[in-house]
Amino acid sequence: MRKPRDFDGELKALQDKARDLKSRKVLGLGELVIATGADCLSADELAGALIVLAETKEAAKREAWAKRGAAFFQGRARRTAPAPERNTGVAPAKPSSAQPSTGGKGAA
Repeated sequence: MRKPRDFDGELKALQDKARDLKSRKVLGLGELVIATGADCLSADELAGALIVLAETKEAAKREAWAKRGAAFFQGRARRTAPAPERNTGVAPAKPSSAQPSTGGKGAA
């Protein structure tokens, strides 16, 4: 006879994992706000800017923002880990579909 599954225990474990992932996401977003210098904005200003970003449907604007963001992460990776001994085993935080920017720095 098979051992019955503990559905309640599995559900609780999944809920705990979801809560941990959400906490890590919130911390990561907070770190991103600080790294970009947006922590000097008020919460209202930051929320308003994010709402405009989320509502924008123009593909050209979104692509320009994505390129600028990818350039930010690429430049940051070069500044913070120039020596091979600084490898922490963490993959770089850039989208896999991002292509390297060949244009100037202010492509927004």
